[in-house]
Amino acid sequence: MKYAKPLPGYLAQRYHGWKATAFKENEVWYRRLADDGQHPRAMIICCCDSRVEATQIFGADPGEFFVHRNIANLIPPYEVGGQQHGTSSTVEFAVKMLKVAHIVVMAHQHCGGAQGCIDMCEGNAPELESKDSFTGRWMEMLRPRYEQVADIDDPEQKAREMEKQTVVVSLENLMTFPFVKEAVEQNGLSLHGLWINIGEGVLEGYDPATGRFAPV
Repeated sequence: MKYAKPLPGYLAQRYHGWKATAFKENEVWYRRLADDGQHPRAMIICCCDSRVEATQIFGADPGEFFVHRNIANLIPPYEVGGQQHGTSSTVEFAVKMLKVAHIVVMAHQHCGGAQGCIDMCEGNAPELESKDSFTGRWMEMLRPRYEQVADIDDPEQKAREMEKQTVVVSLENLMTFPFVKEAVEQNGLSLHGLWINIGEGVLEGYDPATGRFAPV
């Protein structure tokens, strides 16, 4: 394939550093992971944003989390058909094959996807409104939540509340998956919602009883 190029030098150097240190010191553990397969306790669904790293936030070791990342940590509603359902397939694999005990949806401060949805709803993002914008079409599932934040005047607060709506809509959509609903009702699976302020390191958890987020 003529378009592929060798790995950038700085990444190759970091790999060799990892191989000589972290891997070497934990070689037995890595070999066990390779031979025995993965048995993660939780699935983490978070944003692709490079500033958010769930494994670091929770101090997770390799093999502990089954991680899926996408724009604005969104879970689409359950639907079947001949399309390519990358996010839905990871949920299915986590619940039915890996039988994780927890699914955690984690949003974050200054999410470009959530802000993009606000901009679309306010007519300020024609590029996202374009039918050939993958990001715009993906964020359509969040558009109905704009009415929850439309009356907020402060832009930063509006963005923060929209970010938290990505968690709420994803948790609701998770329960439209029959196998998720069954696992939750049988107490084999629990769902959790989080939002993190990446500038201050403050983590908030969603309480479905009150519909609010509070510091963990």
